[in-house]
Amino acid sequence: MPWMQHYSPMGNVGLSAVIAALPVVILLALLGVFHVKAHWAAIAGLLASVLIAAFVYHMPGRLTGMAALDGAAYGLFPIGWIVLCAIYVYDITVYTGQFEVLKHSVAGIAGDRRTQALLIAFSFGAFIEGAAGFGTPVAISAAMLIGLGFKPRLAAGLALIGNTAPVAFGALGTPILALAKVTGIPAELLSAMVGRQLPLFSLIVPFWLIWAMCGWRRMLEVWPACLVAGGSFAVVQFAVSNYLGPTLVDIAASTTSIVSLMVLLRVWKPRTNWEFGSNGDAELDPVTPRTEGERFSVVEAERRSPSGRGETGISGTVAVLEDPIQARAKAGTLLAWMPWLVLSVLVFAWGLPQVKSRLDRISAPSVTVPLLHQQVFRAPPVVSTLKAEDAKFLFNWLSATGTALLLSGVVSGLLLGLHPAQLVRLFARTVWRVRISLLTIAAMMALGFVTRYGGLDATMGLAFAKTGKLFPFFSPLLGWLGVALTGSDTASNVLFGNLQQISAHQVGVSPLLAAASNSSGGVMGKMIDAQSIVVAGVATNQQGQEGSILRYVFFHSLALAVLVGLLVLMQAYVFPALIP
Repeated sequence: MPWMQHYSPMGNVGLSAVIAALPVVILLALLGVFHVKAHWAAIAGLLASVLIAAFVYHMPGRLTGMAALDGAAYGLFPIGWIVLCAIYVYDITVYTGQFEVLKHSVAGIAGDRRTQALLIAFSFGAFIEGAAGFGTPVAISAAMLIGLGFKPRLAAGLALIGNTAPVAFGALGTPILALAKVTGIPAELLSAMVGRQLPLFSLIVPFWLIWAMCGWRRMLEVWPACLVAGGSFAVVQFAVSNYLGPTLVDIAASTTSIVSLMVLLRVWKPRTNWEFGSNGDAELDPVTPRTEGERFSVVEAERRSPSGRGETGISGTVAVLEDPIQARAKAGTLLAWMPWLVLSVLVFAWGLPQVKSRLDRISAPSVTVPLLHQQVFRAPPVVSTLKAEDAKFLFNWLSATGTALLLSGVVSGLLLGLHPAQLVRLFARTVWRVRISLLTIAAMMALGFVTRYGGLDATMGLAFAKTGKLFPFFSPLLGWLGVALTGSDTASNVLFGNLQQISAHQVGVSPLLAAASNSSGGVMGKMIDAQSIVVAGVATNQQGQEGSILRYVFFHSLALAVLVGLLVLMQAYVFPALIP
């Protein structure tokens, strides 16, 4: 029989919110403080959410169990499918030796490690976010960085920090379109409002990325590159979001950023060629980046290699090597880039609404989750009237982004001379390599679904909503919490978008501002959501080290979310003219 959520089981919203937050606290504490392996931390958090939903919120056992199963299935498909196939593409390029060629090619464009990080983690990652989203850019950017010689934890951390400002418009504007659907606010207005918040952070993030990587002084040495990468992205992000709508914001802005940065690097180079020192990132401070002198060394010597620059090997030891690319034809470099070009084209094509809808018609069975579909009712004040929660599992295997990645790997592998049998063996090897991570993602998404259907998320949201005149500051933090819980800006907008609108009416601020802030603040939570942490760990072969990655990015995530809160607070009371 149907069950209605109630949001104050302890008789007090604040105390109820503390209880509701326990599963997330347990998960993050086990990962970040007690160094427990991610899959055990996820299972512990899931168990806590099930117990609280059942015994505190009195959610019927059949609903709790089916919510957990639904979440686990969603974790495996489409999230796990994306992770698996993205790593498969990377494994193919490594197996065929093309990643070594690609590494030298990138070094020829951006020989300095700082400009490499800007190009891959920020600009190229934003393009993949715009086309696909859902963890794909973290997986690909982190894998590319580690292939270029970045230490694993640093590669994971930079990929996570870089994948922030583009997230609200990711997957061809899906988060904004979902927010418009649940709030009833036109997508064009939401796009414009978010486009008057995030460009500031698009400008800041490249500087922040390099500061986190090597400290303040070394960041200032490449400020022109940071300014060009972030500034060009921000200008186009503002223009497209305000005048054309949400769907092509990231694609246009990231393409402009990539081209602008490459043009700059043809006419400008940093005065010093920054390289990793002998300790690499082994002594990275998990909270505040240390000074560059403590962690890294700078190559001041004359660049003696044929390409005009020294290279750094995987060990992190500075050495001057002969560049094999100089002896190859240009076709060799194009061949090395070919898998990533194929990936970009296919992922972009798969994301187009016309292509996606056609593929969905061919193979997109929507399965109603038994015992759960429309059996849970959300109640006021989270929604204006009682609303039955849908529970449908969409197995869109053909139109899924992971399928585009798989096809990219197969096509690239065949073009690189691999036989079908080799491709099958490589895929099986990749499946085995990420098996524990797939289990972790499934457990974490199961936790998120129990939290959602049990009403635990709404209790935490209501606690934020009771902050009165300070609500505009806490509004983005609610979005941040939503993404940290669900792993998706889209899911956070669906969960909290309407609550933001209702709370804004009660406080007396713009509902448009509050709803948009949910998405803008949510992007900063993308760094610490369990799904992204696990994806980064898989991409950099750090399964079991997810807690270390979390500790490295947590400060950056929270600090940027607080800055979004301050910006929204000013827009609410000081600069209301900025609201469309």
